[in-house]
Amino acid sequence: MRRTVLHALTAAALASAVAVPVATVALADPPAPAAPAPAAVLPPSPVPLAAAGPDRPDLAAERSERRAMADRVAAAKERAERQAAAQRKAAAERKAAAERKAAADRKAAEARADKAAAARRAAAARDAEKAAERRAEERAAARPAAPARASRGASRSALPKASGSPRTIARSMLASRGQAEQFSCLDRLWTKESGWDASARNPSSGAYGIPQALPASKLASAGSDWRTSARTQIAWGLSYIDGRYGSPCAAWRHSQANNWY
Repeated sequence: MRRTVLHALTAAALASAVAVPVATVALADPPAPAAPAPAAVLPPSPVPLAAAGPDRPDLAAERSERRAMADRVAAAKERAERQAAAQRKAAAERKAAAERKAAADRKAAEARADKAAAARRAAAARDAEKAAERRAEERAAARPAAPARASRGASRSALPKASGSPRTIARSMLASRGQAEQFSCLDRLWTKESGWDASARNPSSGAYGIPQALPASKLASAGSDWRTSARTQIAWGLSYIDGRYGSPCAAWRHSQANNWY
């Protein structure tokens, strides 16, 4: 029995020894092969989809057509921009022309208004001159009868019987009036008006004689020979100057300022 037990133990030990390598061998089996790596995902091709197919062999022609189309669009846009610029320029020129015309019209209207105003002023000046002449004539007609001025009026009405040139006659008459120092002004005044010519006539106004009386018939108040007599004309002219301006120098200043007296 003892032998049987030993035999059983020996068999069990052998079985155990055999089982361990088997388990070891089972654990030492090679690892399973690794799963293959996923394929890399490439980005989409930049080639147009239309060119990717096998039915588009004319890619170059299509690109050329696209470039031509882009060129036509650009040219049309440029033409439109040029046309718009031309239209803007034409509109600006029309506006500028209208503004220039309006300014010219305003200037012409102002010139017409100035001319009309000048004509009115000239007419008023002529009316004032005629009124002053009438007053002077009235004063001259009334002067001989004025008792307050009898002595001076008598000396002026009794004109000296001067002879010689018109300047000599005028100088003598001024001296008799106590205005000898006024001759230089009178000389400049009547040199400008008539050149001391007793027959001088203004072709536009009709003024006549040395003093350029207007109208000429006014000279008749100084004498019937007023058409030819320098003495008669000078006498009338000195009376006119004395009645309106007071002295030849005052009349000369007025003539310088207004171009008439």
